[in-house]
Amino acid sequence: MVSINLPDGSVRRYDSPVSGAKLAADIGPGLAKAALAMSVDGVLKDLSAVIEGESEVRLITARDDEALELIRHDAAHVMAQAVQELWPGTQVTIGPAIENGFYYDFAKDEPFTPEDLEKIEARMREIVDRDLPLVREVWDRDKAIRIFGELGEAYKQEIIRDIIPEGEEVSIYRQGDWFDVCRGPHLPSTGKLGKHFKLMKLAGAYWRGDSRNAMLQRVYGTAWATKEQLRDYLTMLEEAEKRDHRRLGREMDLFHFQEEAPGAVFWHPKGWTLFRGLIDYMRERQERAGYVEINTPSVMDRALWEKSGHWEKFGENMFLTRTEDDRLFALKPMNCPGGIQVYRQGITSHRDLPRRIAEFGKVNRYEPSGALHGLMRVREFTQDDAHIFCTPEQMEDECRIVVDLIMDIYRDFGFDNVRIKFSDRPEKRIGSDDIWDKLESALKSALEHMGHDYGYNPGEGAFYGPKLEFVLRDAIGRDWQCGTLQVDMNLPERLDAHYIDEHGEKRRPVMLHRALFGSLERFAGILIEHYAGNLPLWLAPVQVVVAPITNGQDAYAREVADVMRAAGLRVEIDLRNEKINYKIREHSKAKIPVIGVVGGREAENRTVALRRLGGTSQEIVALDTATGRLADEAASPLHRA
Repeated sequence: MVSINLPDGSVRRYDSPVSGAKLAADIGPGLAKAALAMSVDGVLKDLSAVIEGESEVRLITARDDEALELIRHDAAHVMAQAVQELWPGTQVTIGPAIENGFYYDFAKDEPFTPEDLEKIEARMREIVDRDLPLVREVWDRDKAIRIFGELGEAYKQEIIRDIIPEGEEVSIYRQGDWFDVCRGPHLPSTGKLGKHFKLMKLAGAYWRGDSRNAMLQRVYGTAWATKEQLRDYLTMLEEAEKRDHRRLGREMDLFHFQEEAPGAVFWHPKGWTLFRGLIDYMRERQERAGYVEINTPSVMDRALWEKSGHWEKFGENMFLTRTEDDRLFALKPMNCPGGIQVYRQGITSHRDLPRRIAEFGKVNRYEPSGALHGLMRVREFTQDDAHIFCTPEQMEDECRIVVDLIMDIYRDFGFDNVRIKFSDRPEKRIGSDDIWDKLESALKSALEHMGHDYGYNPGEGAFYGPKLEFVLRDAIGRDWQCGTLQVDMNLPERLDAHYIDEHGEKRRPVMLHRALFGSLERFAGILIEHYAGNLPLWLAPVQVVVAPITNGQDAYAREVADVMRAAGLRVEIDLRNEKINYKIREHSKAKIPVIGVVGGREAENRTVALRRLGGTSQEIVALDTATGRLADEAASPLHRA
């Protein structure tokens, strides 16, 4: 007897195993047409799969979140089929669904051109119209290797040999005459994919991400469940291009990059003012919250990184240097081992805990050149790290305090839509399962007691402890993972950190790793794009430009600038012999929030004409009134009444 429990509470019973397609048809013709896949006891499966025994079953339609990944995975397969039909002899390698879309890597003698993307898209639409059933087949491993070899698919042969153990069978999905190695699940047919997709760009990619291997050609695409979703996504991309922090960074004269230091930022005076503003804000928040600030070396001996576990788990991403006396050093990729060394100096009593130790530490991590992206993906960056040492009994309370702090800080920067993701133990980790159980339980319990909903990222924790990730949604709907909180009892053990308990015995502290902005460079880039360069007055590197209409008002313009600077405003003065409309256009392009225009009348009446960025009108205000109003507006959220 097969007993199927449906989401509405109803139960359907069958005398023998039943497929998802049959179940959907029995419920109704509308669902039979709309169903794309099914979830059986939380596992996504093809509609052709059979349900055995008692199961919780949910039929997936285009309205469900799970449908998007299926659609994108199928779009990748349809794209690969289209490419091989258009260019026989092209080898397909790997083609997963990714956030907002999909890609496939191809081995092809001639490079693709932008015009080729149009040809591929057109052939994809033809394949959708063919409505080819997607059928899962199970092959013997040796048979799969032989058949792909006969087709000249050397990369597929390598995948099968390396990933599938001898004696195991290979899952194959076929659509018409075309097939690929794939675990699935997939849609019932190519027709179910629809035509709400678009190929986006071409890129190079090394086979299996290793620069020692052959360079492949990657084709990226996006796919959605409806025409409206595709349209909205493409509109968002257009808006994102306008907000690109790299372009705005040039227009606002904030920073630049150059080949002599790939992945490292050259901050200009205005950009550094913004950067220092972030640090000043965070420094004050941390001092109010009971943190002390430290600074630790950027270069430390290999032995420390071996003790901490970073050498084994993170070594491939570390920059190394060997000295003349044959000592091997690494630029720090993380601040935690240095923070523990400071904690270990002297004796810490249980009465001294929790100890909250913060550091604005510059770290270096190797990222492939192709992954670098302005401020968003760099090799050298500054983390607003902190390490909280506490007793096991204090652990959950400290987690709650950190979560509250993070959420409050994001509100100050204009981010009200924040989601939390919980990541548990990864495959490569240190420490016993018993310790991991305690740490994961504490993090979840803290969130649940605070009433926060959270998503789940299985296996994505740090190698030393489970993690919370804080994801911000910006003004155009994009998500950015920023802050993190990890709980850890493993590094204190490895690096011999302890405290003295009430009985005079040595105990290991719990260590909370916490970053609020995460990377300050990246957070600056996110802010620039979130606000499209029109930063809140308190963050703007230059808050006011004073511009006289003619040289006859230069003296008064200097006086206005001096008065405003004395009130704490960041002010520049534009005395160029240019027309006032030209000055206004130039400073508006540079995203100056306020332009103070002064002419003969303003000089005579000791007033200033204030023009706001994006506005078309101006307001004539007495100098003292304008200064006081702007100074109040420019105050940090920490200093507002």
